[in-house]
Amino acid sequence: MIEFWTANKRVIIYVLIVICVVLILRFFTKLFHNILEKRSRKKHPNETPETIQLTRKILNSLWLVLGIMALVFIFIDKENYKVFAQKFYIVFYIGIVAVATITTASLTQTWFKRSIAIKIKTNEDPTSYKFLSYISFFSIYFIGIVLAILVFPSLRGIAQTAVGGAGVIAVIAGVASQEALANLVGGVFIITFKPFKIGDIIKLDETMVGKVTDITLRHTIIRNYENKMIVIPNSVINKEKLVNYDLGERMCCQWIEIGISYDSDIDLAKHIIREECESHPNILDHRSELDKYNNEKKVVVRVINLGDSAITIRAWAWAASFDDAFRMKCDLYESIKKRFDNEGVQIPFPHTTMVFKDQQINKFNRNIRTLNNE
Repeated sequence: MIEFWTANKRVIIYVLIVICVVLILRFFTKLFHNILEKRSRKKHPNETPETIQLTRKILNSLWLVLGIMALVFIFIDKENYKVFAQKFYIVFYIGIVAVATITTASLTQTWFKRSIAIKIKTNEDPTSYKFLSYISFFSIYFIGIVLAILVFPSLRGIAQTAVGGAGVIAVIAGVASQEALANLVGGVFIITFKPFKIGDIIKLDETMVGKVTDITLRHTIIRNYENKMIVIPNSVINKEKLVNYDLGERMCCQWIEIGISYDSDIDLAKHIIREECESHPNILDHRSELDKYNNEKKVVVRVINLGDSAITIRAWAWAASFDDAFRMKCDLYESIKKRFDNEGVQIPFPHTTMVFKDQQINKFNRNIRTLNNE
């Protein structure tokens, strides 16, 4: 035993030192983790300190890997010692960069998440914060990757080029496609000029109507009234003519258009439409003081077209928002149709008149008689 100790004294001490250093590092990591987690839970009791927990796991893994690599030095000969020492340094450097990058990105994301929650709580627009959170998240990881590349001599030229302002653009332009860049620029335009924001109800066409739920670097997401998520590239939505029902005044004028037959009483149809509109709970009185003084009707109803088979009557009904206007339109079509049925106002529908010549009729009758004889 004494001979073994004498022969391997330096190795044993080295192993014990490495193990002790790893245990001490893990101990202090746990200690700082508990302190930070306690403060975080005290300050934000409803949040889980995911960033702190993730950092602890990464650091513990890093200390373990470095400890194992340090123990491997025992079996390395002098010729390979320098090469392995360089690899040890690379692992240590990349590990520290990874911890710093992930921690910074997670802290930044948490800060933006809290700021967005405050904005929503105070009924302020969180669109800019959401978009900036994506840019910050991307930038932090981009810088982290560049710093990690710097440790490799063969890739150092690329990293140094990417660090420069012109280099960033060159790298992005070389890696990303033209469409991806168009989406990124489109997202910047949306945030800068604000044609819409998160929470607004927009309409691109009859099939794409809904509430904006998110604006990312690549696309905009809207939730339609079937609860389906529609993903639209920013480059596309920037080219489209859209309707924003929440931009400026939220009051919405809903057209109620119904066609009646030429035999129906126009005055009765207009009276029914106006009466049903004015009795709906979502209707708003959009008249000016002068209109009220002149006893103008709350809902304007006019004949707008004399078609081939129908007289088209339109009512201009105002509601507080697009949602209220849509529900009002559905209710009014149903109630007006029932009133028309009860009071004899006809709604025309397409029909076809077939005309048979005498010769064709006689031929048709002969064919029928032939079939009957058979």
